[in-house]
Amino acid sequence: MTAQKEKTTALVVATLASFLTPFLGAAMNVALPVIGKDLEVDAILLNLTATIYLLATAVFLLPFGRMADLYGRKKIFNYGLIVFTISTAGAAIAPGIYVLILFRVFQGIGSAMIFGTGVAIISSVFPPGERGKALGINVAAVYTGLSVGPFAGGLLTQYLGWRSIFWSLVPIGILAIIMVHWKLRGEWLGSSKARFDYRGALLYMLTLTLLMTGLSLVPKPAGYPFIAFSIISFVLFVRTERRLEDPLMEIDLYRLNRVFAFSNLAALINYSATFGVGFLLSFYFQYIKGMDPAQAGMVLVIQPVIMAVFSPVTGRLSDRIQPQVLASAGMAFTTVGLVMLSFAGAQTSMEYFYAVLGLMGIGFALFSSPNTNAIMSSVQPRYYGVASGAVGTMRMIGQMLSMGVVLILFSVLIGKTEITPRVHEPFLQSMRISFIFFSVFCFLGIFASIARGKVR
Repeated sequence: MTAQKEKTTALVVATLASFLTPFLGAAMNVALPVIGKDLEVDAILLNLTATIYLLATAVFLLPFGRMADLYGRKKIFNYGLIVFTISTAGAAIAPGIYVLILFRVFQGIGSAMIFGTGVAIISSVFPPGERGKALGINVAAVYTGLSVGPFAGGLLTQYLGWRSIFWSLVPIGILAIIMVHWKLRGEWLGSSKARFDYRGALLYMLTLTLLMTGLSLVPKPAGYPFIAFSIISFVLFVRTERRLEDPLMEIDLYRLNRVFAFSNLAALINYSATFGVGFLLSFYFQYIKGMDPAQAGMVLVIQPVIMAVFSPVTGRLSDRIQPQVLASAGMAFTTVGLVMLSFAGAQTSMEYFYAVLGLMGIGFALFSSPNTNAIMSSVQPRYYGVASGAVGTMRMIGQMLSMGVVLILFSVLIGKTEITPRVHEPFLQSMRISFIFFSVFCFLGIFASIARGKVR
């Protein structure tokens, strides 16, 4: 296989896989109210259906990124596609909410294997001068999944039922598996002589699990011990990693590599401030505005469509213009959009939401591709798997924190009950407070993005 064909095949396969999980997440947001009615579950359990997937993905992302460096990026990537496809079929036939949640865990594990290696494979075959464009196309696939997800998810849920969302992804997963097996000939190893750090992996996974369990229980007193133990576990993890020759996480990448550290911090802040938007607006459009799932999906599609259109452009620009400039501008656009959302109420016009979602779409496009390019370009090739895992980990932890904020506010202001007209006002209050918090967080993220300095 020629170098150009190898590049094309790797990009197509990674891009196809990158479409799957964001499509599912976006489609699920629209379907959650229907799932709640069908399975007769409350808002808290519905939130868990979304967050448990994020937790499983975040917990396994970095370990699988490291495994990919040691044992083969294509191998881990392919296993991830298999796990994701099988668990998606399982979720489609789940008889109840707890079985559905179980398969969501396995979907998260499969997603971790995909996201922990996909960006690393692209970075392995594309040199720095071409990498931004390739990563931009890959990010566009993510946003295309987000674009198609609300619309297709709404239509599927309304006419074929929410289970059809899962069934629709099974053939795509099978196609990606076939392409990897038959078309992607190469294999990429970062440091095959090193040993996998099992102790560090366990401490890392324990830290994240304790942290998110604690956040899910707050403001109840039972949540605070989990958070305290997560801090202790994190301290032990850092001490362990600094003593090892082949650690799971290279602490010096964060301590000595300014671009890598602040780019990851900017990603964490960006996703923490934005992921809950789709979840909240899906509920808002259906419960407050009285839309059906398809109508809600048509509105929510505005933001990711704009992201998908502009991401390849901003990715290409990041090969020539400093990500410090592009990503910081994107964070600023997003902050303005979040501030506007914090003023929304029951009578707010739909035109207002169209404008806000369009503005945030531009902000995301300016931020994501350049920021990912900055992270991957700031490390040596042997760390591509770890860096790819870090990109995904920041995304997932940020998404979990974002949903954690929403979960806490739901618990305090709504309680463990279905969202009915009786609790519409507490829901609106939860939504407004969430957007105020997100706005402040995103504003601080502008300075984290600027602080990274120049990549080259």
